[in-house]
Amino acid sequence: GTMDIIALHGGMPANFLDVGGSATEEAVAEAFRIILSDEKVQGVLVNIFGGIMQCDKIARAIVAAAGEVGFSVPLVVRLEGTNVGAAREVLEAAKADIPNMQVATDLEDAAAKVCVAVG
Repeated sequence: GTMDIIALHGGMPANFLDVGGSATEEAVAEAFRIILSDEKVQGVLVNIFGGIMQCDKIARAIVAAAGEVGFSVPLVVRLEGTNVGAAREVLEAAKADIPNMQVATDLEDAAAKVCVAVG
């Protein structure tokens, strides 16, 4: 799973949150607020995959939530599923507004990026 892959790359995952099929902007923003309220959090990896959820909608929710909450730690996003191409475009376009966000191509890439980013 996601936490195992992070550990294989030398990271120490602290929290796991499953948003299920309801990754609305409000849900993502609240999740970010909860996670970032812990001063020990050094980075955030968002790993969404599956055919049920539309990745472009999730990407817009992530971008809006990250902008609302403000990110002082690295944010790595990996999306896979329906409309993933459009989702990646949304994330790439938002990099200027969220400079510490990186887009990953797959779970291995995401785990490597977040582990390097947090040192």
